[in-house]
Amino acid sequence: MNARTHDLLDPRRIWAEPEAIADLRGQEVLARFPSAELIEVDSHWQIPSLHGNEGNIDRWVRVKTEDLVLGVKKSLTARPNGRSADWIAPSTANGCAMACAYCYVPRRKGYANPITVFTNIDKIVGYLGRHVTRQGPKPAPNQCDPTDWVYDIGENSDCSVDATVSDNVADLIRAFAGWDGAKASFATKYVNRDLLSLDPRGGTRIRFSLMPEQESRLLDIRTSPIAERLAALDDFVAAGYEVHLNFSPVVLVEGWEERWTTLVDSIAAATGENFKKQAAVEVIMLTHNRDLHEVNLGWHPKAERVLWTPETQQAKQSQNGALNVRYRNDVKAAAVARLTDIIAERAPWLTVRYAF
Repeated sequence: MNARTHDLLDPRRIWAEPEAIADLRGQEVLARFPSAELIEVDSHWQIPSLHGNEGNIDRWVRVKTEDLVLGVKKSLTARPNGRSADWIAPSTANGCAMACAYCYVPRRKGYANPITVFTNIDKIVGYLGRHVTRQGPKPAPNQCDPTDWVYDIGENSDCSVDATVSDNVADLIRAFAGWDGAKASFATKYVNRDLLSLDPRGGTRIRFSLMPEQESRLLDIRTSPIAERLAALDDFVAAGYEVHLNFSPVVLVEGWEERWTTLVDSIAAATGENFKKQAAVEVIMLTHNRDLHEVNLGWHPKAERVLWTPETQQAKQSQNGALNVRYRNDVKAAAVARLTDIIAERAPWLTVRYAF
Protein backbone atom coordinates (compact mmCIF):
# COMPACT_ATOMS: atom_id res chain seq x y z
CA MET A 1 0.00 0.00 0.00
CA ASN A 2 1.15 3.54 -0.67
CA ALA A 3 1.33 6.06 2.17
CA ARG A 4 -2.01 7.61 1.35
CA THR A 5 -3.81 4.26 1.39
CA HIS A 6 -2.14 3.50 4.72
CA ASP A 7 -3.77 6.64 6.14
CA LEU A 8 -7.13 5.39 4.86
CA LEU A 9 -6.77 1.77 5.99
CA ASP A 10 -4.38 0.47 8.66
CA PRO A 11 -6.00 -2.69 10.05
CA ARG A 12 -5.34 -3.53 13.68
CA ARG A 13 -7.97 -6.29 13.74
CA ILE A 14 -9.13 -8.70 11.04
CA TRP A 15 -12.41 -10.43 11.87
CA ALA A 16 -12.71 -13.56 9.75
CA GLU A 17 -14.96 -16.54 9.19
CA PRO A 18 -13.06 -19.87 9.29
CA GLU A 19 -13.95 -20.63 5.67
CA ALA A 20 -12.62 -17.23 4.61
CA ILE A 21 -9.35 -17.86 6.44
CA ALA A 22 -8.99 -21.14 4.55
CA ASP A 23 -9.56 -19.53 1.12
CA LEU A 24 -6.50 -18.55 -0.87
CA ARG A 25 -7.81 -15.00 -1.18
CA GLY A 26 -8.25 -14.82 2.56
CA GLN A 27 -4.70 -15.99 3.12
CA GLU A 28 -3.46 -13.35 0.66
CA VAL A 29 -5.27 -10.58 2.56
CA LEU A 30 -3.91 -11.80 5.89
CA ALA A 31 -0.41 -11.80 4.43
CA ARG A 32 -0.92 -8.22 3.24
CA PHE A 33 -1.58 -7.08 6.82
CA PRO A 34 0.68 -9.31 8.94
CA SER A 35 0.60 -7.11 12.05
CA ALA A 36 -3.19 -7.20 12.39
CA GLU A 37 -4.77 -9.35 15.10
CA LEU A 38 -6.81 -12.20 13.62
CA ILE A 39 -10.16 -12.76 15.35
CA GLU A 40 -12.28 -15.73 14.27
CA VAL A 41 -16.04 -15.11 14.00
CA ASP A 42 -18.96 -17.31 13.03
CA SER A 43 -20.51 -14.77 10.66
CA HIS A 44 -19.25 -11.63 8.97
CA TRP A 45 -22.71 -10.11 9.58
CA GLN A 46 -22.78 -10.84 13.32
CA ILE A 47 -19.90 -9.09 15.06
CA PRO A 48 -21.46 -7.37 18.10
CA SER A 49 -18.59 -4.95 18.69
CA LEU A 50 -19.01 -3.66 15.13
CA HIS A 51 -22.61 -4.12 14.01
CA GLY A 52 -25.39 -2.42 15.94
CA ASN A 53 -22.94 -0.98 18.48
CA GLU A 54 -24.01 2.61 19.16
CA GLY A 55 -20.72 3.25 20.95
CA ASN A 56 -19.01 3.16 17.59
CA ILE A 57 -20.47 6.55 16.68
CA ASP A 58 -17.56 8.06 18.62
CA ARG A 59 -15.15 5.83 16.67
CA TRP A 60 -16.80 6.11 13.24
CA VAL A 61 -13.61 6.78 11.29
CA ARG A 62 -11.31 4.72 13.51
CA VAL A 63 -13.43 1.60 12.91
CA LYS A 64 -13.13 2.15 9.16
CA THR A 65 -9.37 2.55 9.49
CA GLU A 66 -8.54 -0.17 11.99
CA ASP A 67 -11.03 -2.99 11.32
CA LEU A 68 -11.29 -5.34 8.36
CA VAL A 69 -13.64 -8.30 7.91
CA LEU A 70 -13.21 -11.45 5.83
CA GLY A 71 -16.26 -13.47 4.88
CA VAL A 72 -17.70 -15.82 2.29
CA LYS A 73 -20.47 -14.67 -0.03
CA LYS A 74 -23.21 -17.21 0.48
CA SER A 75 -25.85 -16.10 -2.04
CA LEU A 76 -24.68 -15.67 -5.62
CA THR A 77 -27.40 -13.83 -7.51
CA ALA A 78 -27.35 -11.19 -10.22
CA ARG A 79 -30.31 -8.88 -9.56
CA PRO A 80 -32.00 -6.95 -12.38
CA ASN A 81 -31.46 -3.20 -12.20
CA GLY A 82 -32.10 -1.32 -15.44
CA ARG A 83 -31.02 2.15 -14.36
CA SER A 84 -27.25 2.43 -13.99
CA ALA A 85 -26.65 -1.19 -14.95
CA ASP A 86 -28.64 -4.10 -16.34
CA TRP A 87 -27.61 -6.30 -13.42
CA ILE A 88 -26.26 -5.91 -9.90
CA ALA A 89 -23.50 -8.49 -9.62
CA PRO A 90 -22.90 -10.51 -6.44
CA SER A 91 -20.77 -8.38 -4.14
CA THR A 92 -17.10 -9.15 -3.70
CA ALA A 93 -17.01 -6.66 -0.78
CA ASN A 94 -19.21 -4.36 1.24
CA GLY A 95 -18.52 -1.42 3.49
CA CYS A 96 -15.87 1.21 2.92
CA ALA A 97 -12.82 2.86 4.46
CA MET A 98 -14.11 6.25 3.32
CA ALA A 99 -16.79 8.05 5.31
CA CYS A 100 -19.12 9.99 3.00
CA ALA A 101 -21.80 11.50 5.22
CA TYR A 102 -24.66 10.54 2.89
CA CYS A 103 -23.62 6.91 2.23
CA TYR A 104 -26.47 4.41 2.38
CA VAL A 105 -24.39 1.31 3.28
CA PRO A 106 -24.26 2.05 7.05
CA ARG A 107 -28.04 1.85 7.11
CA ARG A 108 -27.73 -1.91 6.69
CA LYS A 109 -24.69 -2.65 8.82
CA GLY A 110 -25.51 -0.50 11.83
CA TYR A 111 -23.16 2.14 13.25
CA ALA A 112 -20.02 0.91 11.54
CA ASN A 113 -19.28 -0.32 8.07
CA PRO A 114 -15.64 -1.28 7.71
CA ILE A 115 -14.67 -3.16 4.57
CA THR A 116 -15.77 -6.77 4.38
CA VAL A 117 -13.89 -8.74 1.72
CA PHE A 118 -15.53 -11.85 0.31
CA THR A 119 -12.84 -14.42 -0.29
CA ASN A 120 -14.66 -16.91 -2.55
CA ILE A 121 -13.81 -14.84 -5.62
CA ASP A 122 -13.40 -17.89 -7.88
CA LYS A 123 -17.02 -18.91 -7.28
CA ILE A 124 -18.23 -15.33 -7.85
CA VAL A 125 -16.33 -14.99 -11.13
CA GLY A 126 -17.51 -18.42 -12.23
CA TYR A 127 -21.13 -17.53 -11.50
CA LEU A 128 -20.86 -14.29 -13.45
CA GLY A 129 -19.27 -16.02 -16.42
CA ARG A 130 -22.17 -18.45 -16.61
CA HIS A 131 -24.67 -15.63 -16.19
CA VAL A 132 -23.12 -13.67 -19.06
CA THR A 133 -23.23 -16.76 -21.28
CA ARG A 134 -26.92 -17.33 -20.50
CA GLN A 135 -27.85 -13.79 -21.54
CA GLY A 136 -26.50 -14.07 -25.06
CA PRO A 137 -26.27 -10.91 -27.19
CA LYS A 138 -28.11 -7.84 -25.94
CA PRO A 139 -31.28 -7.63 -28.06
CA ALA A 140 -31.56 -3.84 -28.16
CA PRO A 141 -29.86 -0.69 -26.84
CA ASN A 142 -31.05 0.74 -23.53
CA GLN A 143 -29.97 3.52 -21.20
CA CYS A 144 -27.38 1.22 -19.57
CA ASP A 145 -25.45 0.56 -22.77
CA PRO A 146 -26.12 0.29 -26.52
CA THR A 147 -24.49 -3.11 -26.99
CA ASP A 148 -23.26 -4.71 -23.74
CA TRP A 149 -24.98 -6.16 -20.71
CA VAL A 150 -23.72 -3.97 -17.84
CA TYR A 151 -22.99 -5.48 -14.41
CA ASP A 152 -22.54 -3.19 -11.40
CA ILE A 153 -19.76 -4.81 -9.37
CA GLY A 154 -19.64 -2.18 -6.59
CA GLU A 155 -23.14 -1.64 -5.26
CA ASN A 156 -22.15 -1.74 -1.57
CA SER A 157 -18.51 -0.65 -1.65
CA ASP A 158 -15.98 1.45 -3.56
CA CYS A 159 -14.05 -0.87 -5.84
CA SER A 160 -11.08 1.48 -6.16
CA VAL A 161 -10.51 1.20 -2.41
CA ASP A 162 -11.35 -2.52 -2.37
CA ALA A 163 -8.53 -3.03 -4.87
CA THR A 164 -6.01 -1.84 -2.27
CA VAL A 165 -7.09 -4.66 0.06
CA SER A 166 -7.35 -7.66 -2.27
CA ASP A 167 -7.13 -8.67 -5.92
CA ASN A 168 -10.88 -9.25 -6.19
CA VAL A 169 -11.46 -6.15 -8.32
CA ALA A 170 -8.47 -6.92 -10.54
CA ASP A 171 -9.82 -10.43 -11.10
CA LEU A 172 -13.21 -9.03 -12.14
CA ILE A 173 -11.66 -6.46 -14.50
CA ARG A 174 -9.60 -9.19 -16.17
CA ALA A 175 -12.64 -11.44 -16.45
CA PHE A 176 -14.85 -8.81 -18.07
CA ALA A 177 -12.02 -7.92 -20.45
CA GLY A 178 -12.44 -11.41 -21.91
CA TRP A 179 -16.23 -11.69 -21.93
CA ASP A 180 -17.89 -10.56 -25.15
CA GLY A 181 -21.13 -8.64 -24.76
CA ALA A 182 -20.69 -7.79 -21.07
CA LYS A 183 -19.20 -4.88 -19.17
CA ALA A 184 -18.40 -4.32 -15.50
CA SER A 185 -19.28 -0.97 -13.94
CA PHE A 186 -18.61 0.73 -10.64
CA ALA A 187 -18.76 4.22 -9.15
CA THR A 188 -15.81 5.59 -7.22
CA LYS A 189 -14.66 8.59 -5.23
CA TYR A 190 -11.09 7.33 -4.88
CA VAL A 191 -8.32 7.56 -7.47
CA ASN A 192 -6.41 4.26 -7.43
CA ARG A 193 -3.76 4.59 -10.12
CA ASP A 194 -2.73 0.96 -9.66
CA LEU A 195 -5.81 0.14 -11.73
CA LEU A 196 -4.12 1.81 -14.70
CA SER A 197 -1.70 -1.12 -14.95
CA LEU A 198 -4.49 -3.58 -15.71
CA ASP A 199 -5.75 -4.22 -19.24
CA PRO A 200 -9.55 -3.73 -19.19
CA ARG A 201 -9.88 -3.59 -23.00
CA GLY A 202 -13.09 -1.59 -22.73
CA GLY A 203 -14.72 -4.21 -20.51
CA THR A 204 -15.01 -2.00 -17.43
CA ARG A 205 -16.82 1.32 -17.01
CA ILE A 206 -15.57 3.48 -14.15
CA ARG A 207 -17.98 6.19 -13.02
CA PHE A 208 -16.10 8.91 -11.18
CA SER A 209 -18.47 10.58 -8.72
CA LEU A 210 -18.18 14.35 -8.57
CA MET A 211 -19.71 17.28 -6.74
CA PRO A 212 -18.61 20.89 -6.26
CA GLU A 213 -15.49 21.24 -4.15
CA GLN A 214 -17.21 23.13 -1.32
CA GLU A 215 -19.78 20.37 -0.84
CA SER A 216 -17.14 17.67 -1.27
CA ARG A 217 -14.96 19.07 1.51
CA LEU A 218 -17.93 18.89 3.88
CA LEU A 219 -19.50 15.59 2.80
CA ASP A 220 -16.94 13.42 0.94
CA ILE A 221 -14.90 12.50 3.99
CA ARG A 222 -11.59 10.66 3.33
CA THR A 223 -12.12 10.59 -0.45
CA SER A 224 -9.80 11.77 -3.23
CA PRO A 225 -10.01 15.55 -3.78
CA ILE A 226 -12.18 16.64 -6.69
CA ALA A 227 -9.14 18.04 -8.54
CA GLU A 228 -7.42 14.65 -8.30
CA ARG A 229 -10.49 12.89 -9.71
CA LEU A 230 -10.64 15.35 -12.62
CA ALA A 231 -6.95 14.82 -13.33
CA ALA A 232 -7.50 11.05 -13.57
CA LEU A 233 -10.24 11.05 -16.22
CA ASP A 234 -8.07 11.17 -19.34
CA ASP A 235 -5.57 8.71 -17.86
CA PHE A 236 -8.21 6.04 -17.26
CA VAL A 237 -9.58 6.46 -20.78
CA ALA A 238 -6.05 6.05 -22.14
CA ALA A 239 -5.66 2.85 -20.07
CA GLY A 240 -8.65 1.24 -21.80
CA TYR A 241 -11.50 1.98 -19.42
CA GLU A 242 -14.80 3.48 -20.40
CA VAL A 243 -15.03 6.53 -18.12
CA HIS A 244 -18.36 8.06 -17.17
CA LEU A 245 -19.34 10.48 -14.42
CA ASN A 246 -21.79 10.51 -11.54
CA PHE A 247 -23.06 13.87 -10.34
CA SER A 248 -23.98 12.37 -7.02
CA PRO A 249 -25.49 13.31 -4.75
CA VAL A 250 -26.72 16.72 -5.82
CA VAL A 251 -27.24 18.62 -2.57
CA LEU A 252 -29.33 21.78 -2.77
CA VAL A 253 -27.57 24.43 -0.70
CA GLU A 254 -27.22 28.14 -1.25
CA GLY A 255 -25.14 28.83 -4.35
CA TRP A 256 -25.41 25.30 -5.73
CA GLU A 257 -26.17 26.38 -9.30
CA GLU A 258 -23.07 28.55 -9.57
CA ARG A 259 -20.82 25.88 -8.07
CA TRP A 260 -22.16 23.13 -10.34
CA THR A 261 -21.61 25.43 -13.32
CA THR A 262 -18.00 25.90 -12.23
CA LEU A 263 -17.58 22.15 -11.86
CA VAL A 264 -18.97 21.42 -15.34
CA ASP A 265 -16.57 24.01 -16.79
CA SER A 266 -13.70 22.40 -14.86
CA ILE A 267 -14.50 18.97 -16.34
CA ALA A 268 -14.42 20.43 -19.83
CA ALA A 269 -11.08 22.14 -19.17
CA ALA A 270 -9.48 19.07 -17.59
CA THR A 271 -10.27 16.55 -20.33
CA GLY A 272 -9.44 15.91 -23.96
CA GLU A 273 -11.41 14.71 -26.92
CA ASN A 274 -10.95 11.00 -26.20
CA PHE A 275 -12.76 11.41 -22.90
CA LYS A 276 -15.42 13.72 -24.27
CA LYS A 277 -16.44 11.52 -27.19
CA GLN A 278 -17.31 8.62 -24.85
CA ALA A 279 -18.45 10.54 -21.77
CA ALA A 280 -21.84 10.26 -20.12
CA VAL A 281 -23.20 11.25 -16.73
CA GLU A 282 -25.75 10.04 -14.21
CA VAL A 283 -27.40 12.81 -12.16
CA ILE A 284 -28.65 11.67 -8.76
CA MET A 285 -30.36 13.98 -6.28
CA LEU A 286 -29.79 13.47 -2.57
CA THR A 287 -31.75 10.83 -0.71
CA HIS A 288 -31.15 10.75 3.04
CA ASN A 289 -32.26 8.48 5.86
CA ARG A 290 -33.59 9.21 9.35
CA ASP A 291 -31.43 6.59 11.09
CA LEU A 292 -28.30 7.76 9.29
CA HIS A 293 -29.21 11.34 10.22
CA GLU A 294 -29.17 10.34 13.89
CA VAL A 295 -25.82 8.56 13.47
CA ASN A 296 -24.30 11.55 11.70
CA LEU A 297 -25.39 13.90 14.48
CA GLY A 298 -23.03 11.93 16.72
CA TRP A 299 -19.91 12.35 14.61
CA HIS A 300 -20.45 14.97 11.87
CA PRO A 301 -23.31 17.32 12.75
CA LYS A 302 -22.13 20.02 10.32
CA ALA A 303 -22.99 17.71 7.43
CA GLU A 304 -26.56 17.36 8.67
CA ARG A 305 -27.15 21.09 8.33
CA VAL A 306 -27.19 20.59 4.56
CA LEU A 307 -28.30 16.94 4.31
CA TRP A 308 -31.33 17.14 6.61
CA THR A 309 -33.56 20.00 5.48
CA PRO A 310 -37.19 19.18 6.34
CA GLU A 311 -38.40 22.41 4.77
CA THR A 312 -37.43 21.12 1.30
CA GLN A 313 -37.77 17.35 1.81
CA GLN A 314 -40.52 14.73 1.97
CA ALA A 315 -40.63 11.26 3.48
CA LYS A 316 -40.24 8.17 1.35
CA GLN A 317 -40.73 4.68 2.74
CA SER A 318 -38.15 2.30 1.30
CA GLN A 319 -38.87 -1.31 0.36
CA ASN A 320 -37.16 -2.54 3.54
CA GLY A 321 -39.28 -0.28 5.73
CA ALA A 322 -36.64 2.38 6.43
CA LEU A 323 -37.73 6.01 6.48
CA ASN A 324 -35.86 7.91 3.79
CA VAL A 325 -36.24 11.55 2.85
CA ARG A 326 -35.76 13.17 -0.53
CA TYR A 327 -36.46 16.58 -1.96
CA ARG A 328 -40.10 17.46 -2.50
CA ASN A 329 -41.31 16.65 -5.99
CA ASP A 330 -41.49 20.29 -7.06
CA VAL A 331 -38.08 21.15 -5.60
CA LYS A 332 -36.48 18.08 -7.15
CA ALA A 333 -38.01 18.58 -10.59
CA ALA A 334 -36.88 22.20 -10.75
CA ALA A 335 -33.33 21.30 -9.66
CA VAL A 336 -33.02 18.42 -12.14
CA ALA A 337 -34.21 20.69 -14.95
CA ARG A 338 -31.76 23.42 -13.99
CA LEU A 339 -28.75 21.11 -13.68
CA THR A 340 -29.46 19.34 -16.98
CA ASP A 341 -29.79 22.78 -18.59
CA ILE A 342 -26.37 23.74 -17.20
CA ILE A 343 -24.88 20.56 -18.69
CA ALA A 344 -26.50 21.23 -22.07
CA GLU A 345 -25.29 24.83 -22.08
CA ARG A 346 -21.73 24.32 -20.81
CA ALA A 347 -20.91 20.75 -21.94
CA PRO A 348 -23.16 19.71 -24.85
CA TRP A 349 -20.85 16.75 -25.49
CA LEU A 350 -21.77 15.24 -22.09
CA THR A 351 -24.65 12.81 -22.51
CA VAL A 352 -27.05 12.64 -19.55
CA ARG A 353 -27.81 8.94 -19.18
CA TYR A 354 -30.49 9.62 -16.59
CA ALA A 355 -31.38 12.21 -13.96
CA PHE A 356 -33.59 11.67 -10.95
